[in-house]
Amino acid sequence: MRKSITTVMAGTLLVAGVLTGCASKSTPQSSGSPAAGGSQVTLNVWGMGEEAKSLPKIAEKFMQENPTIKVNVQALPWDTAHDKLLTAVASKKGPDVLQMGTTWIPEFASAKALMDLKPELSKYPEFAEANFYPGAVNTTKQGDAVVGVPWYIDTRVLYYRTDLLKSVGYNEAPKTWDELSDAATKLAARGNGNYGISIDPKEQSLEFMFARQNGSKLLDGNKPLFNQPEFVGAVDYLNSFFKNGSAPKDLGMDIVPAFQKGITPMFISGPWMIKLINDQAPDIKDKWATAVLPKKQNNISALGGSDLSVFQYTEHKDEALKFLAYMSKPETQLEWLKLTNTLPATKKAWEDPALTNDANYKVIGEQMNASEPMPLIKSWEEIAQNFLKTFENIYRGGANVQTELDAFNKKAESILSK
Repeated sequence: MRKSITTVMAGTLLVAGVLTGCASKSTPQSSGSPAAGGSQVTLNVWGMGEEAKSLPKIAEKFMQENPTIKVNVQALPWDTAHDKLLTAVASKKGPDVLQMGTTWIPEFASAKALMDLKPELSKYPEFAEANFYPGAVNTTKQGDAVVGVPWYIDTRVLYYRTDLLKSVGYNEAPKTWDELSDAATKLAARGNGNYGISIDPKEQSLEFMFARQNGSKLLDGNKPLFNQPEFVGAVDYLNSFFKNGSAPKDLGMDIVPAFQKGITPMFISGPWMIKLINDQAPDIKDKWATAVLPKKQNNISALGGSDLSVFQYTEHKDEALKFLAYMSKPETQLEWLKLTNTLPATKKAWEDPALTNDANYKVIGEQMNASEPMPLIKSWEEIAQNFLKTFENIYRGGANVQTELDAFNKKAESILSK
């Protein structure tokens, strides 16, 4: 079970000897620019996942422009990063700049671990809200505070086999829920182990995303709305693909080969799949495309990605902000795209030919105009994980949708009341 901030703080004294390894390696100095004294400041940056291993290449260019600042990058695996961040919060010793997954922002902001950047925004034109997609900006806000700057983004779109959709009467992607269901049913009618669409039951944002498309607010303040008609209707809709056999309950193979072979000619996923399909299935290069999600009341997608935040206890605020400003420049984010294939959060970067000349990335940019993060509350992760169990009871066990969602709503009430 993932540790909580309270748990880690209780054990801080027991691990005090270890915590010095998490501390900033720079010499303590007063706030302000040490450059005035001619000394060099070491800025410690924690990045997450495989892409963070490319961060030193970006940092090198930053250091060339800012020779009095040395950037020390530590790449943390996602599966250990959360606990290491908790330790840093408990000890008040950690990095100066840290990457935050958008779903982690509420937890660490509520623990007062992230600096409020609001008083600094006017000093850096790179931080202007208008520079970024609205959904990305929303991930950085907690109450009246602004605790981060959007770094890179992802959203969910529809991947589809153009040739197979055309064979069942669709010359373009389904544009509505009814069309998506109709196309999936017709594709599944091919038989021989073929389906119409892959619905990933372990994608915890999927049902909430469809519920929003059906008009659900998900939450009304601290009140969950998971047993209301809008949410129930969305779960019923997704479950219908399993009930009528147009989506497999257990695919038994990776999505790319299934897509390549036409077994699952439609699926919903993020932008990282573009490169995977191009690399692993080059033989279908001209036989697939992406599209914005089909619409019910709207076609809101889920917004993910990462923000960059300043650690509340940094001793090098000015240098940290300068680094965030550099990372927010469109040209820096385009360089990051080249290095890691992660997509820029700045709208200006999306005007670059590297993105505008690629039809699939253009779709991602279009969907970003209708993408929102999951509710920015620290208990959301627990709620979402609980829903996966509920949905399994429905699609695999055949449980009554309303009954299951009534029980899930009560569980969510309990989580939210903690």
